[in-house]
Amino acid sequence: PLFPEGYYFETQVIASVLSTDQTGSSDILAIIASSAALTVSNIPFDNPIAGVRIGRLDGKFVVNPDLEAVAKSELHLVVAGTADAVMMVEAGANELSEAVMLEAIELAHAEIKKIVAKIRELQVLAGKSKRKVVKEQIDSVLAAQVKALVAQGIREAIMIPNKATRQERLDEVKDGAVQQLKSVDDPNRERHVKLVFHELEYTEVRHMILEKGSRADGRGPADIRPITCEVSALPRTHGSAIFTRGETQSLAVVTLGTTDDEQRIDALEGEYMRTFMLHYNFPPFSVGEARPLRSPGRREVGHGALAERALAPVIPSKDAFPYTLRIVSDILESNGSSSMATVCGGSLALMDAGVPVSKAVAGIAMGLIKEGDRVMILSDILGLEDHLGDMDFKVCGTKQGVTALQMDIKIGGITSALMQQALEQAKAGRLHILSCMEKALPVPRTTLSAYAPRIFTMKVKQDKIREIIGPGGKTIRGIIADCGVKINVDDSGTVTIASVDGASAEKAKDMISRITEEVEIGKIYMGTVRK
Repeated sequence: PLFPEGYYFETQVIASVLSTDQTGSSDILAIIASSAALTVSNIPFDNPIAGVRIGRLDGKFVVNPDLEAVAKSELHLVVAGTADAVMMVEAGANELSEAVMLEAIELAHAEIKKIVAKIRELQVLAGKSKRKVVKEQIDSVLAAQVKALVAQGIREAIMIPNKATRQERLDEVKDGAVQQLKSVDDPNRERHVKLVFHELEYTEVRHMILEKGSRADGRGPADIRPITCEVSALPRTHGSAIFTRGETQSLAVVTLGTTDDEQRIDALEGEYMRTFMLHYNFPPFSVGEARPLRSPGRREVGHGALAERALAPVIPSKDAFPYTLRIVSDILESNGSSSMATVCGGSLALMDAGVPVSKAVAGIAMGLIKEGDRVMILSDILGLEDHLGDMDFKVCGTKQGVTALQMDIKIGGITSALMQQALEQAKAGRLHILSCMEKALPVPRTTLSAYAPRIFTMKVKQDKIREIIGPGGKTIRGIIADCGVKINVDDSGTVTIASVDGASAEKAKDMISRITEEVEIGKIYMGTVRK
């Protein structure tokens, strides 16, 4: 949003990590370095940004914490912004209040101003002038003709509640204008007609919201679309839920796995194992398109990461629930905020699977329409409002507090007062969604699915581990084959036995107990004396 309108040159910034002290700050440095590089260049980017990470330890904020502090922090917040306003927010939190989140963002912005001032000093030292951007001019007569042809049709079309029908009608109005005004002599005419049409659509939608307080589907600014929730939708899975809000629907499925299913991550910050994963799929049919199915793009990865971050604070510890958890959210239909539907569906699916989550989590996407001093904050935005609006602000959390935030905007920034208003309105919407979810399943199920593995743990002495494994793994393989179970033994002597059949797990447990058992005085043992 900080590049000037009419700047159409391909621009690429590459941030390379050449070495790391493993403090975990490379992403923040990349934001600052990219901004500085653009600012000192002749590229027309003249409003530098900076990024800051904020943590919270023992009730106190920490600016740009190292990895050790991040691991203990109850807040993981990254903010980017200009000297005037906040541009982007990414956050995960342990049910912190809206007031605490806002305070952290304000602290981040204060730090951002200091860094931006240094970038400005660098710009003066570099002394490069910016190249001029020449905005393409559209003939005013043509613009007037397009407006006369399509304005009324756009006003009528944007009031159609159904997304597909509304888009079909808008396309008809646009195509009619293109046909009527096309010219063989002017190769740019069709493109100019479409540009004027989209500008009029943008203006009309925003005017309708700001002037009339009415949205495309007839809702008021703070209204939430109708919600339906269904759990145990798929009989064979470990846990499932369908969450529908308006024309957005997520099918979330939970699978319980063992330590064999953990994902090993070798990242810049070090190596670790993931025991909770959320994957988000956005098939083309969900928006009425036919496209090849390829690997997930950055949008899918980002949406999945946001939903995973939102749910992570309520996931039980490995000691309390020794399973690897995987949620897959398939978006069956989309018209606004499928990532927030994923959070809601994922939360219900976890409870349906019998995962003892501490609380239910819901998410809502907020929008913004701003024209000068006129402002309207929208709850539960449609795809149209996301496309033609000024902000996409996603807020996730429990009844107690916020667990995740994500904000990106298309204007020059958002003030603290506007962010506070958006957070308060989001809280009201989140509580409404949580009440709807509660009707479908108020608490986690007390029993696991019949198809889910049962995991039993036992502790053995470390010097007995080799006896369980046996020469070349012969002993443990024999137990697995005989009992039909999965067995894992870690270096501390913790043995985990996983089986869908409880009797098989008990049999394996008994066999391991006999192998690791030490002879007790006074106990009778039946067997053949060999030596």
